[in-house]
Amino acid sequence: MDWREHITADPAVCHGKPCIKGTRIMVSVVLDNLAAGLDQREIIRSYPTLTPESIQAAIAYAADHSSHEMPA
Repeated sequence: MDWREHITADPAVCHGKPCIKGTRIMVSVVLDNLAAGLDQREIIRSYPTLTPESIQAAIAYAADHSSHEMPA
């Protein structure tokens, strides 16, 4: 999956934080919900503009960015 098809960062939207394209739903919100134990159906129920693909893109985005070294 190419997360770039589903995620964008625009300085004029949510202070430039990565968001699901066409929404103001930040990737961090999706990931926080997943970390809290919600499944895709529950997240989509809360955020109906999301799709299973956009949730998967948020996971792929996090996986891609987690491979960078953490600052000491």
